[in-house]
Amino acid sequence: MFSAKAKSRFAGLMLAGAVLAAPVAAMAGVVVKSTGPSSSKYPVGAKVDDNATITLKAGDSVTVLTSKGTKVMKGAGSFKVGDKPKATRARFAALTRTRNANRVRTGAVRGTGAASKPTNPNLWYVDVTQSGTICLTDTTEVRLWRPSTEGIATYNVADGNSGASVDVTFDESESVAPLDPAILSITTGTPYSVTGPGQGEAQVTITFAKLDQEYTQADQLAEALVAAGCMTQINQMADRLAG
Repeated sequence: MFSAKAKSRFAGLMLAGAVLAAPVAAMAGVVVKSTGPSSSKYPVGAKVDDNATITLKAGDSVTVLTSKGTKVMKGAGSFKVGDKPKATRARFAALTRTRNANRVRTGAVRGTGAASKPTNPNLWYVDVTQSGTICLTDTTEVRLWRPSTEGIATYNVADGNSGASVDVTFDESESVAPLDPAILSITTGTPYSVTGPGQGEAQVTITFAKLDQEYTQADQLAEALVAAGCMTQINQMADRLAG
């Protein structure tokens, strides 16, 4: 017969053994940008294990969002996905912040000198110059964004099904303007045409998709955006989080 003390010690050893034997769940990152000869091997949206080692060729560039940060791998060589990713939590929080202000006078600027050009500073701002599907967590608070802040500009947003439309005006030096839901409500899956000022302005078509929740992890949000086909925002995340 075992004593109560011996039984307790034996049970403790068995529990410790079970913990040590339990498999460790592998963390997987999400490819958000892939260019070069190996882009078909590592397409955007693909999941890559954090412990995986990927081999790239000359001219390759692959950006992966992991649970710990952003990993950018370039050029010929072998890279471990989870090895020292760049911490981008603060940058991700700024990119996905819900802005209460109706209008914004400044935007992010990419590059320096004459070649610098403004880039969309927030994932939930709708770029009036880009066609595609845009994911939102709230379709009742849509804010449009324009790259230029020069002059007063009016854009027309029209429902492709009903024909209902609304004019949205950007004031001087302002890059963001709200869409009034009382005049034009947004329906997911409906194509909306956006036409800018001037006869030479190209028309873009935007379709909206609604995310079922707010995401606090970049890799999880990237998965949701890819699943919904919101590739403009995937590109935006890749560029901003890669720095």
